[in-house]
Amino acid sequence: MSLQRPNAFWHAVLAATTTLCALGAAGSAQAQQGETVKIAWIDPLSGLMASIGSNQLKSFQYVSDYFNTQSKNNPAGVKFEVQGFDNKLSPQETASLVRSAIDQGFRYIVQGNGSGNSLAIMEALERHNARNPGKEVVFINHSGVDPEMTNEKCSYWHFRLDADTTMKMRALAQFIGQQGEVKKVYLINQNYGHGQQVTRYARQYLKEYAPDVQIVGEDFHPLAQVRDFAPYIAKIRQSGADAVISGNWGSDLSLLVKAANDAGLKDVKFFVYYGTASGSPTAFGAAAEGKVYEVFYSHMNLPGEIGEITRGFKDKFKEDMYTTSVYNGLAMLSHAMHKAGSTDPLKVAAAMEGLEFPGAHGTLTMRKDDHQLQQGLFITRWSKASDAMPYSQENTGLAFQPVQYFEPAQASTPTTCQMKRPS
Repeated sequence: MSLQRPNAFWHAVLAATTTLCALGAAGSAQAQQGETVKIAWIDPLSGLMASIGSNQLKSFQYVSDYFNTQSKNNPAGVKFEVQGFDNKLSPQETASLVRSAIDQGFRYIVQGNGSGNSLAIMEALERHNARNPGKEVVFINHSGVDPEMTNEKCSYWHFRLDADTTMKMRALAQFIGQQGEVKKVYLINQNYGHGQQVTRYARQYLKEYAPDVQIVGEDFHPLAQVRDFAPYIAKIRQSGADAVISGNWGSDLSLLVKAANDAGLKDVKFFVYYGTASGSPTAFGAAAEGKVYEVFYSHMNLPGEIGEITRGFKDKFKEDMYTTSVYNGLAMLSHAMHKAGSTDPLKVAAAMEGLEFPGAHGTLTMRKDDHQLQQGLFITRWSKASDAMPYSQENTGLAFQPVQYFEPAQASTPTTCQMKRPS
């Protein structure tokens, strides 16, 4: 008996310990339930691009509230809280705001307007995270599309939600080549990294997929400084172009198309990246019906939860919620936090690598090699709203409606990223 009692005792201890460990693991896996995840939004709230930034900040805050209270796509059960910081579209201001946000306890940063600002965040976080182990900060890029950020300048701490310029331009060039209607193209873009990359890859992919198309002109203009695009439109007309390719966004696209309408440039198609952004649909108006095409990862008539969100946003703010990557970003974070059993950025970053999760449109994958989201792309055309596609952008009676879809495998492009992961 005396020999059996210790055995029974230790069996009981072992069983209790095993139970406690299991409970501890379960508790750890659910440790993020109800936790508040603070996100610093750093983008323009002043200047010519203020309307874009204001809309996107409201989008992040609205979708965060939706995830906090209604969405079934928040398995971590966290509470997202988004605070806006105005970077005035300046890389220097952006870097300063990153330091300020970190000092205020933010561990997640989102940004997307201006790839130069995105690179400033990446550089700042590389320094901070190397010097402050245990206090890492992660960057979720919602719209900055310079390919360098997921190629030669890739960073472990950066995750991109938008399709990069190579993905978008490859799809556009294939579409143009398949249609066979475009013969002469004029390239006009903003004079910074993004605009220069749009021009570079337009030349590359048109040569590959639409070799009969001639590039008859090329222009770069200052970012968010031009108020009258009439001189550029005159050059486009003089070139004999029947199409324009532009990665312009915000006022630079709205004013460009307005100038084209004012000049009666009726027989020229526009192939753009950001036709849905604030002000551009109104600038297009009925005069541009059927003439403007956009390449994008979504459109305003998507069904399901994202459709419910965009309609609710418009009812509340009387604006279009066009940056649906907001939904994908919060879904990705929640699924990664659930997988990691933690909201700690170091653990969440590891969980996001290679993560498959349900997005606004189908299953999405965050590619491990370079942290570029793998997703499908739509080619859409500015067209009248209909019973099948009822959404009216900026109450114009028109919207960008899908004419072709590229599956994620079709939209994907390779990467040269040599990812350096924390040891």
